[in-house]
Amino acid sequence: MTVAYSPTTHPIDVDDLRDRVDTALMRFLDEQEGRFDDLITDPGSRAQWRGATASLRGFLAGGKRIRPAFCYWGWRGAGGAADDEGIVGAAAALELLHSFALVHDDIIDASDTRRGAPSLHRHHADLHRRSGGRGSSELFGTSIALLLGDLCLAWFHDLLATSGLPAERVREARPLLAHSLNELVLGQYLDVAEQAGSEHSVHRARTVIHYKTAKYTIERPLHLGGVLAGAPAELLDAYTAYALPLGEAFQLRDDVLGAFGDPAVTGKPVADDLRTRKATVLVATARERANAAQAAEIDRLFTGPDLDDEQTARLQSLITDTGALAESERLIDRHVDAAWRALHDMPVPDDVREVLGTLIVAATARAH
Repeated sequence: MTVAYSPTTHPIDVDDLRDRVDTALMRFLDEQEGRFDDLITDPGSRAQWRGATASLRGFLAGGKRIRPAFCYWGWRGAGGAADDEGIVGAAAALELLHSFALVHDDIIDASDTRRGAPSLHRHHADLHRRSGGRGSSELFGTSIALLLGDLCLAWFHDLLATSGLPAERVREARPLLAHSLNELVLGQYLDVAEQAGSEHSVHRARTVIHYKTAKYTIERPLHLGGVLAGAPAELLDAYTAYALPLGEAFQLRDDVLGAFGDPAVTGKPVADDLRTRKATVLVATARERANAAQAAEIDRLFTGPDLDDEQTARLQSLITDTGALAESERLIDRHVDAAWRALHDMPVPDDVREVLGTLIVAATARAH
């Protein structure tokens, strides 16, 4: 059964996609659990392993499914059938890839929360501490999270290969996937390097979001769906023209939410990006636009001890006073306009164009 688009239907729910992706993921996890039951004979070890994979199930259940949506509509735009469950399995596999990236990202950023709940390494560190386990609880939590993240990467390849799509189509997608993983790691590396630098650059911060968000979140999922459906090069180029500006707008909106957003929306503490001193385009813009006194204050707040509520509020004021917040909003609008223009020229069916348009709105809406 499919769900037709209507103004009250979220774009990720069109064609019942969110439920289909969730079903494919849970079915795959059930199959993997059965395989591991065959590998683990000791009841105590089996119970421990099930506890670890249960935490991963909970982590996977919280995703927004935006990458599967772009993959699916990339498929549909290239003429793929709506009722093909193979593309749903391939799209669901992207949630496993994304979970791999998020688990590792949370460790790198020392993030305590993800989607309104403890991050995976924090969850397992807390379990170790409460149970009186031997050794370092922090090391235990990090170790378990790293292993589960690595497992997600392995499972991504497994689910894609067993999705039910023709093997030759999956083989054709392999170079794209390898290149996409290179881009993801490059974006993460550049992000870590920029965080470590003493001066933040708007240009470098935008390079990070080009690889870590615009290509990874929107362009490559669209390309994957297109390649799996046999899309011509001209259509893949049209997907790029739409995806790259939309991906930048999406991350810029996320930066604004990370500094000013409602925790009920973001799933993170108030102004979490500021408290953790993320080197975002928003902060780099504030630093570049600041006068001497403002720049000195930003530097002091950004390099000192952990920010308290008053200091966080002051940093928010500096971002606003320098015009950085308004400039970010202007950039978002400019990129959104570019995505709409590209969508207008995209050679896809009208129903696909309509959903891709609603995804522009969903990915960049103000919610702060």
